[in-house]
This record gives sequence, structure tokens and C-alpha cells, in this order.
Amino acid sequence: MSPRVAAPNGMKVFCGTANPELAKNIAKSLKVPLGEILVSRFSEGEIRVKINEDVRGRDIFLIQPTCPPVNDNVIELLILLDAFRRASARRITAVLPYYGYARQDRKDQPRVPITAKLMANIITEAGADRVLTMDLHAQQIQGFFDIPVDHLYAFPVIASYFRKKKLKNLTVVSPDVGGIKMARAYAKGLDADLAIVDKRRTGPSEVEAMNLIGEVKGRTVLVPDDMIATAGSLAEAVNALVKFGAGEIYASCTHAILSGNAVEKLKKSVLKEIVVTDTIPIPPEKRIDKITVLPVAPLFGEAILRIHNEESISSLFNDVI
Repeated sequence: MSPRVAAPNGMKVFCGTANPELAKNIAKSLKVPLGEILVSRFSEGEIRVKINEDVRGRDIFLIQPTCPPVNDNVIELLILLDAFRRASARRITAVLPYYGYARQDRKDQPRVPITAKLMANIITEAGADRVLTMDLHAQQIQGFFDIPVDHLYAFPVIASYFRKKKLKNLTVVSPDVGGIKMARAYAKGLDADLAIVDKRRTGPSEVEAMNLIGEVKGRTVLVPDDMIATAGSLAEAVNALVKFGAGEIYASCTHAILSGNAVEKLKKSVLKEIVVTDTIPIPPEKRIDKITVLPVAPLFGEAILRIHNEESISSLFNDVI
């Protein structure tokens, strides 16, 4: 009998049903096929999962953003992680282009949960060995995990797009105090001035813009943010900028949730263009002419390859942090 040769602990990329198009593009950038997996429903609606190929001893990358429908996609993620763990995968990386339940990241009122921490706990308990994500709603969420977290930024993709537009007299405006760090990175990367909208929140999704720190009169403006949900914050920021005499106004975000009547608000706004990424799938009825979608698959593909090869990925975002 000839001696046996140990099988290589190769990489395999799988996806759930949350954003299959992004997963296909990531696999394409890696020049690997997506792994075969069955995700269906039992008659009463429970999620059924079966991995249709051997993953024992493999380095698994599971792509499943927890975007709307959030609860379904979260439960699907957890069931998939459990399936890979029980199938004896060597390492499981949960690739979460969008990390849901992140907005409650601290106890800022009595008797409220910290859902960002809860999510970290259950993802780890379900079987994830590490997490790869992009533009968390708050960077401290990385510390909520007891496993390694690689945090990517959409800044290189979005900034490159705006550099090609060669906008004149550009001012980058943070829509709130919490977004100053992101706005500063865009201002530096685009060689632009910086301004801040000082706002006061009147409800979970309603805001009232109060003041402006900086100068925007007669200038081209870019308003970057990590997400657009109901577009309430963005609409108030744009109204404030118009009041203060801004010229053309652009907006960008990593995660285009576009819930409620966000699309109608964006249609009616004076925004010239809204640049987003494809971390979250945008249905055809929400793809209005003002919205430009940029791909992040090459960035995720490069990060996955570096994680698999045990190489640093810090050079992918050194200019941001």
C-alpha cells in the first residue's frame, strides 16, 4: 500500500441567502467556486441547512450580512455557523459585510439592551472563530467580541470614486458629531475642507438639525455616513446645508438600508448623487437614478485571501485609522 498524503487545509467560501450576488462576486475575485450548500424552509417556516460537500479541516469563510430581513438572516447565520462547526471545519470566519443590531451599542437609557454585544456573544457561541466586517456603526463594537475581528472600511472605494469626479471647492460635512472621524478621513483623502452639522435627536429615527460648524456657502459638499436607514439624519443635514448656502450636495454611505420612506425622501431631496456600496442588496424598486452602487467584493476578496494566508490586512485601511 502506498503511503497516504495529507490533504491540504484549503479555503472554501460559502454564503447564505442574505446577499448571494455579493458572495458570487467575492468568490469570483478569489477565483474560487462558491461552496455547495442547501438553505431552505421546513413547512412551518423554520430554516433548514445542509452542507453538500466535505469541509472537515478546511478554512471556511461564510458570507452572510445581517441585513433586512434582519431576524431571518441572523438566525440563518447562526444555524450555518453551527452546521460548519459540527462538520469539523478547521476555522470558521463569519464574513458580515453589514453587522446588524449595532445601533444599541451602549446603555444610554434605563432598561435598554446592548444588542451589539448580544450579537457578538451569540455569533461566537454559534461557532465563529473570527469575524470580518465593514464600517461598524461604532468602532468599539470590535471589543465586544472575544474572538479576532478584522474591520474593513469602504473609504478606499468611495474616495476613489469621488477623486475621479474631480469636484472643485469641496467640503466634507459630518452629519453629526459621531461621524467626525469618518468625515475627517474623507476630507484628508480628498484634500477637502471639513465641517460638522450639530444636531439634536428628537426620537429613535427623527432628528432636528441645529447648527453648522464650518463654512459651506457656495461650496460643493459631500456628506459621508456609515448607513442610510430612514434617511432622516441625511435629510435634516441636507436641509441645514441648503440653509447655509451650500452648492451641489453629494452623499455617500457604506450600508444602504433604505427602510421606510427613505427612497421618497432621497428622491425629493436636492442631493445630486448618493454613492453607496453593495454590502446590502438594493432591490430594483429602490435603485433610483440618484443612487450609484459601488462594488466592495475585491476588497473583501483581498482581505479573505490575506486572512487565509495569515498575512496582515492593515495595509488595506492604514489611511483611514
